[in-house]
Amino acid sequence: MTSLEFDQKIVEDTIDHIVDKTMSMDLTWDWPCGVAYYGIAKAYEVTKKKEYLDVLKDRIDEYVDELGLPKVWTVNTCAMGHCLITLYDATGDERYWDIVMSKVDYLKNEALRFGDNVLQHTVSANNDFPEQCWADTLFMAAFFLLRVGVHEKDEDLINDALNQYYWHIKYLQDKDTGFYYHGYNNITKDHMSGFYWGRANAWAAFTMSQVGHILPEAYLYPQFLDIVGSLNEQLSALKTVQTENGLWRTILDDPESYEEISASAGIAAAMLSKGNPLHIKYINKSIKGILANISPQGRVMNVSGGTAVMKDRDGYRNISRDWMQGWGQGLALAFLAGLLEYGNLRSDGAL
Repeated sequence: MTSLEFDQKIVEDTIDHIVDKTMSMDLTWDWPCGVAYYGIAKAYEVTKKKEYLDVLKDRIDEYVDELGLPKVWTVNTCAMGHCLITLYDATGDERYWDIVMSKVDYLKNEALRFGDNVLQHTVSANNDFPEQCWADTLFMAAFFLLRVGVHEKDEDLINDALNQYYWHIKYLQDKDTGFYYHGYNNITKDHMSGFYWGRANAWAAFTMSQVGHILPEAYLYPQFLDIVGSLNEQLSALKTVQTENGLWRTILDDPESYEEISASAGIAAAMLSKGNPLHIKYINKSIKGILANISPQGRVMNVSGGTAVMKDRDGYRNISRDWMQGWGQGLALAFLAGLLEYGNLRSDGAL
């Protein structure tokens, strides 16, 4: 029987190095930091290493007590809410939960929406992308709303979050291929340049893979059936475009596009979380490919820079991958922490 193949000690050491390197970055209160610190929070939840919690708490306290919080929230800054949930659960400090709920209040009452209350993707206080939904919003806001809704047993929040999943699926997933487009423009009724961007597919796959794990009796929510069906079709398609190195490209179906590690980590993490044994051989290829792109110092390499919905194919192909990025660090941690979750079932790290 095929099993997951990895060295648990190597994975644990790699997580240590990534956490150390991530905390050396000068990340501010925005989505790169939110994804990076989600990864550290996930690593803490799986390993229970207090040093991960301590460095995270110290940094968040520095933001809150010394540097101050942003005056205005955006969809992207709500990504910072993920680590605050973990900090609150671990410490009971109400300050963290107060910030979480201020983000929820923004998303409920102030964030721009269109159509059937679909969150418009925003990166600043401006009307950045009128009536556009991006796959990124699933991680930054929808997944966050779902986690808070479950935490508070708030059915309105849960249903709002599931509504975001439902409409992002309807707007962004191509029924013919199973892949996700980067964005949708509700004014022009199109997908703009219309490319299957790798990291967009990671945002969608990873967050959808989490719903059944965190939402009690998820099968009782009709929207969950759409999430399950969407994820099944997407993962079935994604495995067909995995490269020989176990990775995915920045444009999934473009052989001239470079292999991109944040997308690869997010997609592999989704496969892990989904738990389909037919995916094990693809995950094993990913383990080798992703670890090969992490430096001994914990720098996740070959991660594309922040990417808007680009105008053409070359726009995506030419996004720099020369620099360390918070989302690369965080998604790699989410994948490696997922391996340890599975590895805990067997002392040799295999399933």
